Amino acid sequence: MTYPTTTAFFAGLFALLYVGLAGWVVAGRLSGQTLFGNGDEALTRRVRAHANFGEYVPLALLLVGLLEAGGASHGFVTGLLVVLFVARLLHPVGMLAPKNSAQQFACRGGGIVATFGVLAVAAIALLLRA
Repeated sequence: MTYPTTTAFFAGLFALLYVGLAGWVVAGRLSGQTLFGNGDEALTRRVRAHANFGEYVPLALLLVGLLEAGGASHGFVTGLLVVLFVARLLHPVGMLAPKNSAQQFACRGGGIVATFGVLAVAAIALLLRA
């Protein structure tokens, strides 16, 4: 088993993105003077974008990291992580988009579908290696 260098690098990028999303939530709480709860719809969208990231990214990183440590190709690992990173950038943009808009469909919907795709592909690849 080798150290998953590529996954570690992307984990650092994801951590910075997570901190950015957390700061976005804090800024929304401060501007709306909402110390507890979700407040208005705009804050709820920020909170959910942050929470959604925390729900999916750790498992995806674990799966991809296991693939990399187990000898998966650099291109495959990098491809999965790039798709995941773009997906997690798009998702909060879609969370801010007007309801039922093309932007919401493309960014929010596309972001979560791509995230699910990375999870599924990584999981299947791990099962096939076992």
